[in-house]
Amino acid sequence: MEMSQYLEVFIEESKEHLQACNQLLLELEKNPADLQLVNEIFRSAHTLKGMSATMGYEDLANLTHQMENVLDAIRNKKIKVDSHILDVVFLSVDHLEAMIESIASGGDGKMDVTEVVQKLKIIEDGKGLDAVQSAQEDALEQSKDSYSAIDYDDYEMTIIMQSKELGYNTYEVDITLTEDCLLKAARVYMVFEVLEKNGEIVKSSPSTTELEEEQFEQSFSVTVVTNEEKDSLKSALLKISEIENVEIKAFNSPVQETNIKAGASIVDTENQKPIRSEEETVQSIKQPTNKTIRVNIERLDILMNLFEELVIDRGRLVQISQELNNQELQETVEHMSRISADLQNIILNMRMVPVETVFNRFPRMVRQLARDLHKKINLEIIGAETELDRTVIDEIGDPLVHLLRNAIDHGIETPEERRSKGKPEEGTVILKAYHSGNHIFIEISDDGAGINKDQILRKALSKGIITEQEMVGLSQQEIYNLIFSSGFSTADKISDVSGRGVGLDVVRNTIESLGGTVSIDSNEGNGSTFSIVLPLTLSIISAMLVEIQNEKYAIPLSSIIETAIVKREDILHTHSQQVIDFRGKVVPLIFLKDIFEINHTYAENEETLSVVIVRKGDKLAGIVVNSFIGQQEIVLKSLGNYLTNVFAISGATILGDGQVALIIDCNALIK
Repeated sequence: MEMSQYLEVFIEESKEHLQACNQLLLELEKNPADLQLVNEIFRSAHTLKGMSATMGYEDLANLTHQMENVLDAIRNKKIKVDSHILDVVFLSVDHLEAMIESIASGGDGKMDVTEVVQKLKIIEDGKGLDAVQSAQEDALEQSKDSYSAIDYDDYEMTIIMQSKELGYNTYEVDITLTEDCLLKAARVYMVFEVLEKNGEIVKSSPSTTELEEEQFEQSFSVTVVTNEEKDSLKSALLKISEIENVEIKAFNSPVQETNIKAGASIVDTENQKPIRSEEETVQSIKQPTNKTIRVNIERLDILMNLFEELVIDRGRLVQISQELNNQELQETVEHMSRISADLQNIILNMRMVPVETVFNRFPRMVRQLARDLHKKINLEIIGAETELDRTVIDEIGDPLVHLLRNAIDHGIETPEERRSKGKPEEGTVILKAYHSGNHIFIEISDDGAGINKDQILRKALSKGIITEQEMVGLSQQEIYNLIFSSGFSTADKISDVSGRGVGLDVVRNTIESLGGTVSIDSNEGNGSTFSIVLPLTLSIISAMLVEIQNEKYAIPLSSIIETAIVKREDILHTHSQQVIDFRGKVVPLIFLKDIFEINHTYAENEETLSVVIVRKGDKLAGIVVNSFIGQQEIVLKSLGNYLTNVFAISGATILGDGQVALIIDCNALIK
């Protein structure tokens, strides 16, 4: 069986099981007596162990097996759950996640897990944290000498076990050469020749390559399956010159045998096919048939690209049918438009992923951060089932990490401070997601200290972000927005968590690059709320088509508040900037003909200007255009590698008549 074809499924399912373990362990910490949680964690660990053994990832299977032993002892009430034991189990899950990531990135999934395995073994024996810490070095030393100096993978173990069943002896032969031996590789060859005459070599330590290259001191070990007795084998080896000592011991590895019995894959030695254990086979029969399938995101991207071409052709057909004015053609095109609209919704829904895929990794992070900062934090997650396009999901993880760390470090006070303010010792952070129209809203709220406006202003002045003159007219919202400035930090000292002035400016830049906005609301003494607004998808968007001279541009509807016709006499001038009064707000005018150097001048007798009012957060601007064409669904296309940094242009789209319209990035236009 070719295992590589199952690799993607193995990685995805392993990540799901590890995520489940993380969540359930956090719940177990809150409810240590709930054995149902332990059973669920045990099932995830057992499934992961079976899959790892079948795929041939030895370190992964062994660590999971030892973790499984601890969980089994907990559910059988041999040991009692406490935070110290859970710390070790969490550490095991971290190691497992690291190994899965290694496999996902093309590695072999190998890792030195000796330390954590020894900790788990001590816990399994019913000893507490003190025993784990005090016995750690001794346990590591003992592990080197116990049973076998050679590590066997599942395939080698299966050969040994099946040979034992057939009545063969398995010996570990330790050979020591004399110190004055000059041709060590030649002696190794002679040892191998003798052993192969009397049996079958399973493994050597060091490996045969290292032995051939003489990359060892004076000793090496060989595992051999034979029907000879120890004495006859030893006498045959001692006949070789320059061998100082030969020690032969019968193979004995209870740990490895337990692995086989506990469900590691058995291998058919004739065909070298992994065979599932009886327990796994029974479990698979009990599993209900799943009516979902896994689809690689790259295939969905290809499907989306093909559909985008269909959208472009649809626009072209609509335009042709209007020009020809043929009723049958128009009816056919309308029917095709309705079907393609339904198809568009289906494809977009296929790309939708619940935000819980991002949210689920935060409880563990908050737990560790709270312990590091000596704070008590309760994280509440609301709306984790809310769905968002996969391309957006991949980008929002890091911004949310920054905002959560900011809330825990700067927002939530220490238990002592909260007591003195009459608050409960445990602070609450709420992570909430919900849909509204074609946007998704993500809010991070805390009941901490809130934002001190005076402190922000002092810091901004000292950093040179604003001047004293600029400070006078700032609104409350504008003061809060100063914390998004590059290099800004209110932390008194640099720590591992914060204080370097890196984070919130990155958050804003990332969110805005996704066509979204981020805003802050705060009540000093009672907490803060960061609100993120994101478009549901980035590939097909609704836009307003506008025209300047003979050039067409698209402005995303998500940025537009409304369109307006402005009289020339209503245009005001302030600080060499043309502005208009829009519903009581002073809104600057941006002339696209100047930005994009379009050879067009408005006639002096033009009494009105066409203006598109757009926004970026709480800031507004009026984009002056020649005329409005109308609203249209457009496909967002990249400009390619040669045009990566064009100012105020986020991409392009192909219109129904084959023309290319550039898509305006309103965030870049509004300063």
